Amino acid sequence: MSKCCTLGKNPFIRLRNIKKSFGHVVALDGVDLDVYPGEVTALVGDNGAGKSTLIKIISGVLYPDEGELSLDGKTFRHLTPSRAIELGISTVYQDLALVDCRDVASNIFLGREPLKARFFVDKKRMNRESEELLRKLKVSIPSVTTPVEFLSGGQRQGVAVARSVKQQGKMIIFDEPTAAMGVGESDKILKLIRSLGDEGFAVLIISHNLHHVFSISDRICVLRNGRLIKDFRTENTSPDEVVGFITGSYRHDKKIREKNNTKALRCRET
Repeated sequence: MSKCCTLGKNPFIRLRNIKKSFGHVVALDGVDLDVYPGEVTALVGDNGAGKSTLIKIISGVLYPDEGELSLDGKTFRHLTPSRAIELGISTVYQDLALVDCRDVASNIFLGREPLKARFFVDKKRMNRESEELLRKLKVSIPSVTTPVEFLSGGQRQGVAVARSVKQQGKMIIFDEPTAAMGVGESDKILKLIRSLGDEGFAVLIISHNLHHVFSISDRICVLRNGRLIKDFRTENTSPDEVVGFITGSYRHDKKIREKNNTKALRCRET
């Protein structure tokens, strides 16, 4: 795992006081979050904590009610999906948003197909560059001419990542990337995500699997009831501590420990 430190580094994206409500339901309540290049940041929390809402705001799908986002010194009140992609933010959702009936190369270049003679899609170039990119990412695909519908879950995830990189993504967001995958395929995707962080990408991952989170992340940020309540260096915490903050039991246990310590001190004094 990368041992990079955020000290002295500028975040790729900085969120401050992000708030979002849906009617009377508060989804995000003043969230501050920094995501750094060269790191894998894991965003964890129970269902309803606000994780999906937060990544939708970063990717421009939702507008925040309050707060701001900063990228490379520029501040934005909100983003749109197209603007987020222009700024280097790519999101790989659980459904992957792939076109099953089209082949691998077509999905990687989707919406950005190169042309020859101004009017015709340069299919040879698409195939060649797709093969080079997949080889670089160490994604094993039978052929770039294979329709996506015939690929496994892990291979489809690899195609979605390749598309994000091809879009000149600098920050890649993953929403439950190993959901419904077997052990072998999950391991390959986790290695791919870790390699993106090692190559300098800013990576943000949502996952309920703490074993996966601890195996690839540099930082773990805990959301609870719409608030970011803890930001750990992964190497400085444990699954039990993270679970404690996710469930809210850590603060309760801490109060009990402090109370017991106070009683013990009084007993010694008497």
